[in-house]
Amino acid sequence: MGSPAPTPTACSLLPLMFRCGRFTFALDRPLVMGIVNVTPDSFSDGGRYLDAERAIAQGLALKDAGADLLDIGGESTRPGAPPVSAQQELARVLPVLEGLRDAGVALSVDTMKPEVMAAALAAGADMINDVRGFEAPGALQAVAATNCGLCLMHMRGTPGTMQEAPEYTDVAAEVTDYLAGRLAAARAAGIHADRLLIDPGFGFGKTLAHNLTLFKNLPRLADMAPVLVGLSRKSMLGALTGRAVADRLLPSVVAALLAAQRGAAVLRVHDVRETVEALNLWFELGEQK
Repeated sequence: MGSPAPTPTACSLLPLMFRCGRFTFALDRPLVMGIVNVTPDSFSDGGRYLDAERAIAQGLALKDAGADLLDIGGESTRPGAPPVSAQQELARVLPVLEGLRDAGVALSVDTMKPEVMAAALAAGADMINDVRGFEAPGALQAVAATNCGLCLMHMRGTPGTMQEAPEYTDVAAEVTDYLAGRLAAARAAGIHADRLLIDPGFGFGKTLAHNLTLFKNLPRLADMAPVLVGLSRKSMLGALTGRAVADRLLPSVVAALLAAQRGAAVLRVHDVRETVEALNLWFELGEQK
C-alpha cells in the first residue's frame, strides 16, 4: 500500500516487525493510522464522531480507504483541552472498540489513564497510544503482560498548559533523551522492542521552531526506534501555509510524505485515502521501487 521506510543497517538493533495485539506488521513501508476522535472538542472535527455509530462508520470508512490501524480517542489532547474522567472516556471509547473489533484492522486507543488502558485491552484493543509516554503510575504495568503495541510520546506539560511558552535548551537532544529513557523504562518492565513505537509529539509543548527542528531530526529518532509521526491538520501546518484547519489536506499529505522520507514508520492521519495514494505514487515513481 505505502512505500518502504529506510531499511535498518546490518548493525542496527531496530525491530523489523511491529507486534500489535492480534496483528504483526512488517516495517518495510510506512503504516497508515487513521484517526477516530470520539470527543466533542477535537481541533480537527469538532465532535463530528462523538456518537458511537458515526464513529464506527468513520472507522470502517478509514479501514476501507487503506488504514492499517485506527487510533480511537475519547479525550481531546488539543492545546487547552480540559481533562475528562476515566468513566466518561470509557463510555465514549468502549462502544466504538466493540463495533470495530471484528473489522479486520488494528485498533489503537489514545489514552493517558492506566484504568482506561486496561479496560480497552480487555475489550479488544491492539495498541495503546499514550501522549504521556506511560509515565502515569501503573501505566506500564497495565500493558506489560499483554501483547499490545505501545506508542511512547513526548509532551512538555499537559494538554491544558503545554503551549504556554514552552522552552528548551536543545529540543532535539531533550526529546531524544526523554524518549530513550521511556524506551528503557518499557524494556525494564519486560516489554520487547518489537512492541514499541516512539513519537516526538509535534505540537505538544513545542513552538513552531521546536517542531521544525524535531522534524529535521526525525532520522536521528528513527535510528533509536520505529517512529510514529502525527502532523495531520496541525497548527504547525497552518502557521507554515496560512491555511485554516479545514483546508490543510494538501499540507498534511505533503508533510506525511516528507516524514516517510525521513524514516517515519507510522503516519497518524485524518485523510487516509489521500495519504495512501500519495505513498503509492511515491513508491511507484520514486527511487524506492
